[in-house]
Amino acid sequence: MRERGIDEAVAWSIPMTTRFRRITVREGLLLRGPAGWAEFSPFADYGPAESSAWLGAAVADATSQRPRPVRDAVPVNVTIPVVAPGEAHRLASAGGARTAKVKVADPGSTLAQDAARIEAVRDALGPDGRIRIDANAAWSLDEALAAIGLLDRAAGGLEYAEQPVASLEDLAALRRRVDVPIAADELVRRAEDPLRVARAGAADLLVLKVQPLGGIRRCLELAEQAGLPVVVSSALESSVGLSAGVACAAALPELPYACGLATGALLTGDLVAEPLRSAGGVLPVTRPGPEPDLLARFAPEDAVAAAWERRLADCAAELEGAAS
Repeated sequence: MRERGIDEAVAWSIPMTTRFRRITVREGLLLRGPAGWAEFSPFADYGPAESSAWLGAAVADATSQRPRPVRDAVPVNVTIPVVAPGEAHRLASAGGARTAKVKVADPGSTLAQDAARIEAVRDALGPDGRIRIDANAAWSLDEALAAIGLLDRAAGGLEYAEQPVASLEDLAALRRRVDVPIAADELVRRAEDPLRVARAGAADLLVLKVQPLGGIRRCLELAEQAGLPVVVSSALESSVGLSAGVACAAALPELPYACGLATGALLTGDLVAEPLRSAGGVLPVTRPGPEPDLLARFAPEDAVAAAWERRLADCAAELEGAAS
């Protein structure tokens, strides 16, 4: 990667506090370039073609300066995994966030359990807190119509529902039939055309994630072109990767929604001396670098590190092919 300005690549592996997105350990690479450290951490089920956008984002972040911020702190939501109501209450009460994103529609959770989790979060936040749900495209259209109504009542009003269904057509139909605002995530970050959902009028707002979409500046371009409010969210990164999301959110001209960037609390450790954790419901705009002792503590087994080296090479080859 030296020809791309990357001087060093270091693998890491950090267990999670609870299963999230069906994973229990988060892994990735940190890349060092002239502008600082950046993160490359596509999920294990992503192939080289899709993961190459994540590498392009990391290379750009490591080799060029980040955009000038227009704010020095970014409001964030607390993320509530699929946990029991008591744990959901505890998580919603920590960190000072006034907005909570509650994961729902997990294969291991029923709709009644989702409602109980949301009721616990409402109790923790009080009547003026905001609650949003994320179904990760798990519902059919009919299931989404029933679930959103029930969960909206459990929440005493939902801020929005994120990616309730998988297809663009179903998302557009759902938006016409419910009063709860609809956000698009997978139909943005995993689409060949990230703006198609906006042009189709299928969502009220877009969720933007820096790594999957190719970098900070690409996200800022998409936000401008979409003409919709956006929420900058994480891909479960370490604080090095999270700081890129914070930089993106800090550079947006308008930021009407709290961002989904306080996910560092879902990891049992971090790679920097002062991890990005919500305090008073905000994250500071910083660019932290890893500490050698923490890289050593969270170094993966040799086989895992070798697998990441192969992924890096495969994705670099994808980028070369796309550029030629």
